[in-house]
Amino acid sequence: MVETVTLYRAPTTAADADAIADWLRDRIDAEVRVRDRLLGTVGDDDLAEAMAAARVTDPYERSTGNTMVGIVRYEERALESPERAGGVVYDGHAVQRALNARLPDEQGLDHLHLPLLDRVLGTWGDHDRRWHKRVAVLGQPAALSVPGLYEAPAKPEAYYEAKSKHALLTGDAPPREVLEAEIDGDFLVADDPRTTDALKGYALAAVEFLESGRAFCDDERCRLYDAHRQPGVVRAQLHAPAFCDTHAARYE
Repeated sequence: MVETVTLYRAPTTAADADAIADWLRDRIDAEVRVRDRLLGTVGDDDLAEAMAAARVTDPYERSTGNTMVGIVRYEERALESPERAGGVVYDGHAVQRALNARLPDEQGLDHLHLPLLDRVLGTWGDHDRRWHKRVAVLGQPAALSVPGLYEAPAKPEAYYEAKSKHALLTGDAPPREVLEAEIDGDFLVADDPRTTDALKGYALAAVEFLESGRAFCDDERCRLYDAHRQPGVVRAQLHAPAFCDTHAARYE
């Protein structure tokens, strides 16, 4: 059983770790703590090199990493000043291993460490031989990527149709902000005010995974559903009912 959950803030994002912690306290029988940014707490020269080694350099190439001096220096600056980071996808499991080796407290299955991260995480898909962005990489620690919430789930079809049409007419890709303003549809965008609410179900899934080995629910109406498209994320995380019957009995 998970007895303690430690959430770590991501101050450069719209995610409110304290609000997520309050929501978890109402649903699980565990002590829930909140601490400052994990990458800032455990950041060191070795972590900077580990982050450089975890960089995805080609979406269709399994191997990762660029540990040239300039890249490592970039990662050092990003650890110190997270507002400088961006535009990079990292191997989520490699980041998870690097953080696991640096967790400040016990690493047993009774104490879940749950950092909110300002980095985009991905996992390799053996089925299609490419990297896929993820919202959550579960385990110990369970890493929740705040920018992954906006970037990983696919947007509505109308978004991609408008993008292709614009590129066909102008020869250039339209700015993301323009498309987001023009397209009707329910999807999350960077710094969305719904970010905190949308992440609550993923935080609970991290607890569920450590306790049972099964994180996600098959019911698309449940907050434990792992939606692969933005409309599905909005429906599962932000619309009633909050849970399927099985998980409602456990968490409500």
